[in-house]
Amino acid sequence: MTAAQENAGRSHVLIIHEVEDYERWKAIFDDAAAIRRDAGEIAYQLLAYETDARCVVHFSCWSSLAAARAFFESPKLVEIRRIAGVCAPQFLYLNEIEAKIL
Repeated sequence: MTAAQENAGRSHVLIIHEVEDYERWKAIFDDAAAIRRDAGEIAYQLLAYETDARCVVHFSCWSSLAAARAFFESPKLVEIRRIAGVCAPQFLYLNEIEAKIL
């Protein structure tokens, strides 16, 4: 089995949002690492728009889309996002088809 075949079917979430204050948001994000892990987050990447560092992209791998959806849509996370200054998050729940390193 190839690495691409092994990765097929993995669950990912892509979140795009603006934050009021990156440093405040990042501290809250880091403090939530254990609850994200316990909810099923396996790995993540953070990216920022080239033209606006307050526009953050959070790309993460999850144990399942159901676990990710339950976590991100929970009242607890809605409140954490409010406290962290997250503006209008967009969520995309994705199933991996293929991944390769070239």
